[in-house]
Amino acid sequence: MKITKIACAGLRGATPEGGWSNEIQPEDCVHTLVAVHTDSGRIGLGSVFTNDGLVRAALEVLRPLFLGENALEPERVSEKLHQHMFWLGRGGSITHAISGIDIALWDLLGQESGHPVGRLLGGRYIDRVQPYASLLMEEPAKMKESLLAVKQQGFRAFKIGWGPFGRKCAKTDEAIVSAARDAIGEDCHLMVDAGGSDAYWSRNYKWAIQTAKMLEHYRVTWFEEALSPDALEDFIRLREHSPVPISGGEVLTRRQSFLPWLSQRAFDIIQPDVTKVGGLSEERRIAWMAQDYGVDFVPHGWNTAIGLAADLHLASAIPNTRFVEYLTGSPFIDELVEEPWRLDQQGYLQIPDRPGLGVTLNLDAVAKYTGSLDWLRG
Repeated sequence: MKITKIACAGLRGATPEGGWSNEIQPEDCVHTLVAVHTDSGRIGLGSVFTNDGLVRAALEVLRPLFLGENALEPERVSEKLHQHMFWLGRGGSITHAISGIDIALWDLLGQESGHPVGRLLGGRYIDRVQPYASLLMEEPAKMKESLLAVKQQGFRAFKIGWGPFGRKCAKTDEAIVSAARDAIGEDCHLMVDAGGSDAYWSRNYKWAIQTAKMLEHYRVTWFEEALSPDALEDFIRLREHSPVPISGGEVLTRRQSFLPWLSQRAFDIIQPDVTKVGGLSEERRIAWMAQDYGVDFVPHGWNTAIGLAADLHLASAIPNTRFVEYLTGSPFIDELVEEPWRLDQQGYLQIPDRPGLGVTLNLDAVAKYTGSLDWLRG
């Protein structure tokens, strides 16, 4: 089965707020779908956390390398693309684009072999996993209201992040977290994401350690992105002294970038994003490295239904993966597939067991948010 074409389409019209200081708007594109076409007529689907203009440009650069390649060898083909891009954007948007290609190739391999991707990644240790609802932080009263609404949907784990947290004062931070814990009760998981990868993040180690001590009082499961994503030495100190687990790593790409953070014990929990890091091939290697260093693996998943499907399959193939991220209120998660995601009575998601990623696109929704279905046509 040979690759004949790779096309992409950006998602627009319902892009959710990110809590960023330069806030994204509904018509902005930060997520792009990828379709790998083959001479058999099969199409594999992937997702990229990057603007479609950047993905199209990357595909133009990569085209001579992927045309005619064997679509049933995702790891080899993806590594070929990485290796030949050393001077042309390693770790940037080209790596993001390769992530989407890699996911789509695993989808194709699963379709052709008749197996779910998780089985091909090493075997399914679990058939369901707990999603945590990912919400932006708001002022305390609104935060409580938002969490109560999401809890009624069946979620039993919640991550609140960005917004005003760390951007006003310690009193505001604690009031938000207190309202969140009050809303979800004592029997649910609560995670807090400071959003340290936001532009010009200024909070330092002293703020982070003081905030971690406050979060311990509210039984927070982990404290995410407390510092700038480049502050390796401060993260090492923070993880060593924090009373709550420290997580991060969503902005890193390729396995080599994760090695110093793992070997120097900067995180209790590592959170690579499959739609940026290099795809399933790369993220699986990172998850294995994390196991070797005694670091928990939880995939970062602020993306799309295709990205969520990839996360679910990877979670099934990596022992002791406890959570996946679920971006709440996003049509790019909830509407893009024919069979909507459903929580069971315990607040878990079933991992698809059909061949490939195991999802079917809702073409009406895809056309609505991409503006065309041409990219899916041979």
